[in-house]
Amino acid sequence: MSADSTHQRPSHSEPQSKLDRYFEISARGSNVKQEVIAGLTTFLAMVYSVIVVPSMLGAAGFNQGGVFIATCLVAAFGSLLMGLWARLPMAIGCAISLTAFTAFSLVLGQGVSVPVALGAVFFMGVVFTVITVTGVRTWIMKNMPNGIAHGTGIGIGLFLLLIAANGVGLVIKNPAEGLPVAFGDFTAFPVIMSILGLAAILGLEKRRVPGGILLVIIAISIIGLIFDPKVTFHGFFALPTFGHDGESLLGSMDIMGALNPVILPTVLALVMTAIFDATGTIRAVAGQANLLNQRGHIISGGKALTADSVSSIFAGFVGGSPAAVYIESAAGTAAGGKTGLTATTVGVLFLFMLFLAPLSYLVPAYATAPALMYVGLLMLSNVSKLDMEDSVDALSGLLCAVFIVLTGNIVTGIMLGFAALVIGRLISGEVKKLNIGTVVIAIALVAGRFNRSLTISVIMNK
Repeated sequence: MSADSTHQRPSHSEPQSKLDRYFEISARGSNVKQEVIAGLTTFLAMVYSVIVVPSMLGAAGFNQGGVFIATCLVAAFGSLLMGLWARLPMAIGCAISLTAFTAFSLVLGQGVSVPVALGAVFFMGVVFTVITVTGVRTWIMKNMPNGIAHGTGIGIGLFLLLIAANGVGLVIKNPAEGLPVAFGDFTAFPVIMSILGLAAILGLEKRRVPGGILLVIIAISIIGLIFDPKVTFHGFFALPTFGHDGESLLGSMDIMGALNPVILPTVLALVMTAIFDATGTIRAVAGQANLLNQRGHIISGGKALTADSVSSIFAGFVGGSPAAVYIESAAGTAAGGKTGLTATTVGVLFLFMLFLAPLSYLVPAYATAPALMYVGLLMLSNVSKLDMEDSVDALSGLLCAVFIVLTGNIVTGIMLGFAALVIGRLISGEVKKLNIGTVVIAIALVAGRFNRSLTISVIMNK
């Protein structure tokens, strides 16, 4: 859908350059300076991802330096694609929630190797792109239950909180009888830094300080460098290594391994999570930037959705986690970003970040933990979106959320949520509220889980 059909150019603000005409800067009531500042604002708000994503995937056995390169490349590629093709002010990067899924559910939870995990990310991107360009993504969005969608977000938020808290020792495995977790050592340096960091992020974000999360990560890293002997300085700059003999994960994906029937349900769960996460974010950012037409549809929405999904294909190829539009893009649109020049600026800045890889080794886990906990807390806001009047839908979503954490497996949580929803509708006499899409997905998830359990049982009995 063309923006020309929904935006009238002001007579007093005719485009003055090719850049202006290409991005329709004047037509959307902006200027080059405003767009560049908006891009810098978005970059500062999301650049923490180049520290958090390598830290999370590194814990799962990925080469941390290779993931740093991949994270920068994904953000650069996705944001440039969104800016230059879709011409919208939305930045793309490796999604924190889907990174958690890949690291802690797929690799650590299911014991999948790194190449197979990257193959799953690549395959997920292909499936995601196909269902986007064919309109299936729109159909799924119209037919999927809201409770499961929001419940998945809540569960992943809780999962992130638990992962971050456990990583710094705030929450530990209970050595005694009782609940599986216990409170850690409150006086430990990592615990104190994590709690103070989270409190600082809450305050800075409330004051809408650009790059507040990054500022906290930098401050805690400096404190760690001074007081923690485990934190050492490795320099500022380094040329990125893209060859197979270096740190790069470029082209290391195992697509055939990802096509294993045991892995396919996880790919489906990745797709479903991305559908709700990414689509909702795109809609929210477009609304804030006033880029909706008279029918409430996103201007160039089809291109935006495609750019989002194609970026995940690229992520699997270069060795990163699934990509999505960052909600931090809202920081840029709040600063006045209205065109693709904002996203293009973000993409260029992430290309420069490729040369700062040594800095990622300077950041301890307790510096990134506050950012993870903050993102997890934000995702818990999905609770307010549950419709408790429809108890079957809402409670199925909460069941999904709770069991994502209790089982440490996002796919299992989603599967239990779908199963409870379908059976609950049948027993409550609300069959008319079910649709074929929900039933098909529920059957696929249950069958996939049953097949995986059966396969594991056969292997263990050999």
